[in-house]
Amino acid sequence: MSTSPTTRTEYDHDVVIVGGGPAGCSAGVFTAREGLDTAVFDRGRSSIQRCAHLENYLGFPEGADIETFYDLIHDHAETAGCTVVPDLVESVDRPDDDAADGFVITSQESEPVTARRVIAATRYDGEYLRGLDSNEAMFETCDHDNEADDRFDRDYPDADGSTPVEGLYVASPAGKPDKQAILAAGRGARVGKRVVADARIDDGWWESVAAGVDWVRQQSELDDEWAERANWVEWFDDFYGEAAPVDPDSDRFERVRETYIDDRFDGYLTDAEIDRRAEEAHETLADHLDPEAIVAAVDTDQLLAAIDDDAIRAYRDDDQQSGLDAQ
Repeated sequence: MSTSPTTRTEYDHDVVIVGGGPAGCSAGVFTAREGLDTAVFDRGRSSIQRCAHLENYLGFPEGADIETFYDLIHDHAETAGCTVVPDLVESVDRPDDDAADGFVITSQESEPVTARRVIAATRYDGEYLRGLDSNEAMFETCDHDNEADDRFDRDYPDADGSTPVEGLYVASPAGKPDKQAILAAGRGARVGKRVVADARIDDGWWESVAAGVDWVRQQSELDDEWAERANWVEWFDDFYGEAAPVDPDSDRFERVRETYIDDRFDGYLTDAEIDRRAEEAHETLADHLDPEAIVAAVDTDQLLAAIDDDAIRAYRDDDQQSGLDAQ
């Protein structure tokens, strides 16, 4: 939600995520919503595609078929601002200049791209990261489909996905308990938030204020006291000023404070905006569903009531216009 995201123009992307399953897309939603230029490389080889039916993911009482779920998480990532690249990453390397930071990402079919940060979100086959650190530290060899496969060592990344390699994060499920898709998505979100915080720190923020919160509230909750910007300024100075590693009178402190407060105000929605978003969310979800299933699930009277005269006229007008355009 930040209005002044960190962007390093010398890179093609701020963040490249390798793997477009639940972990990768979840991380991408957080980084892209912050305004970080995020590309998700995915060849459709996510381990979730070996699942016959998704049953334990919250929000799907009867479960979800894998194809629909995969389409939904990619749609969510793209709506947040990610670019989903249907390509297989072959290697992630440091630039030729040893003094340079960032990474060069080489894939099978696309031109190499550069990124300030990379999130590894593939459960199997970490071959593309070889050479960035000690192989013994990064990987453990496991049997997968009767073949030896390099999986990330569960002890290699920190709890937030950070690794000893600056700019490299691991969002892959760590350990046997994390085979559930919902746990993978939660880990991806945690790593995405860590990347956002690190990007903010690069932009002059400090740790205690960089983590932030990406959520929205009802405008009605913004009472008279907190509707005044001066009160937010006073609160920020009291809460963060004393422990801040920068002078509270400095331009840097003021810039971070103003951006932080802007984010807070942007997080309050009017009733009209809440209704608009709810309607748009329902329409987007319906686009991914089988129309026959929608008709079967909805009460006939409700369905007929929803198809009012105005809707019928609009449909006929659109259909007639489409016919004219085709001539």
